[in-house]
Amino acid sequence: MMPALRVGNASGFYGDRLSAVREMLEGGELDVLTGDYLAELTMLILGRDQLKDPSLGYARTFLTQMRTDLSLARQRGVAVVVNAGGLNPAGLAAALRDLDPQARVARVEGDDLRTRAGRLGLSDPVLGDPLTANAYLGCWGVAAALQAGAEVVVTGRVTDASLVVGAAAAHFGWGREDYDALAGATVAGHVLECGTQATGGNYCFLDEVGDDLPGFPLAELGADGASVVTKHPGSGGLVSPGTVTAQLLYEIAGPRYAGPDVVARFDTITLSPDGADRVRISGVRGEPPPPTLKVGLNHPGGFRNQAELVFTGLDIEAKAARVRAHLSSALPDLEPEWTLARTDHDDADTEETASALLRCHVKGSDAESVGRRFSRAVVELALGSYPGFHLTGLPGDASPFGVFSAAYVDQDAVEHVAVLPDGTRVAVDPPKRTESLCAVEAPALPEPLPAGPTRRAPLGRVVGARSGDKGGDANLGLWVRPAPGTTQASRRGAGWRTS
Repeated sequence: MMPALRVGNASGFYGDRLSAVREMLEGGELDVLTGDYLAELTMLILGRDQLKDPSLGYARTFLTQMRTDLSLARQRGVAVVVNAGGLNPAGLAAALRDLDPQARVARVEGDDLRTRAGRLGLSDPVLGDPLTANAYLGCWGVAAALQAGAEVVVTGRVTDASLVVGAAAAHFGWGREDYDALAGATVAGHVLECGTQATGGNYCFLDEVGDDLPGFPLAELGADGASVVTKHPGSGGLVSPGTVTAQLLYEIAGPRYAGPDVVARFDTITLSPDGADRVRISGVRGEPPPPTLKVGLNHPGGFRNQAELVFTGLDIEAKAARVRAHLSSALPDLEPEWTLARTDHDDADTEETASALLRCHVKGSDAESVGRRFSRAVVELALGSYPGFHLTGLPGDASPFGVFSAAYVDQDAVEHVAVLPDGTRVAVDPPKRTESLCAVEAPALPEPLPAGPTRRAPLGRVVGARSGDKGGDANLGLWVRPAPGTTQASRRGAGWRTS
């Protein structure tokens, strides 16, 4: 029986804790260290970086980490697999080789579809060609790079879980149709992808988590795809069925979690305690992947700006109406969005608790109108508007914003390639077997509560929640906390509900 593969995580987003790589390398034994640096917004940020400097387009914080920690990873024999390549995996790979010419660096590319956006039908009739267009690739490019002896693998836009799945597939020699094993590793990768969210970060039941900053998670993966989620000894936070459940519900909708290599059945997952700060994930079933790949698109959307005005005392609504009328008259070509937050309290003992906030948000295609012209109109009200005129801060120049959308292309329309440490290019074929996803299944509702005494209490004392988003799509996952004084031996996926 092959020993477990110990895969850690050191980043959940671009901007996560810089010290995490060293913490994970020094905190205990690891075989592979992964890091997730990409999100829909991140691709937009990297696209803007590349407009200013074509040599950029990757997560520069990862390069900062490798300046101090690449040699440590190599000394410890820990392979590093990250999606920090963003829009420029080749540029990041070259920068890593500049740091250490002896390091065996590979990259995965082919996700960037910008040059073919028009031919693939990815251009918007109004917004035009996308600033970024990236297909969500799977695990097999990562696996090919590791099997070729890569010490560092940098990718563009692969799915977050594919970093873990690729490492496990390379280690255990899984085939393209080992769906259950691939699905199990996908679930483990999904738990790890957001870093400390699996170890008590952002966890709704704060009474269960200590005050120390959570350590980053790791998973011990077996040859069958089952895993144990844990963390290094002595690191902060908590790994429990609750913290793992919270992360499982992050960014999912129905029971079928579709990826480019496998569809993982989240309603087959079983979580079981496996000791202190250890949760076993088992029983995951997998199905063939869909015939299409998701593509994340970012288009330039224009410019935006905001001002926040403070009202204190009486006649809050009348003061807000006066500001709205004055600004609308001064800016007839803009259509401000107004939000009046009634944060004021009766008989308040401080000015802050006696105050309400009026937010004015504007968007437009002209940077001058949305920027200086809007800001000047707000400031010009200072001596001619409501009593006690006050801003939380001076409005500034307009800032650009992007519009994210998702599209789909056939798997065989994308040229998935692994570039090995010696420069050899290995094409990754699309899956031979695919299955279209069936219609969304309606979840089975739980049994009605039994008759008996009840008491009024906050819902959050008994129901946990974890929200997530994929661009414009958001979800809220809910689960029921065990009753005080009881233990929960296991939690099966069929008992989870998301809305």
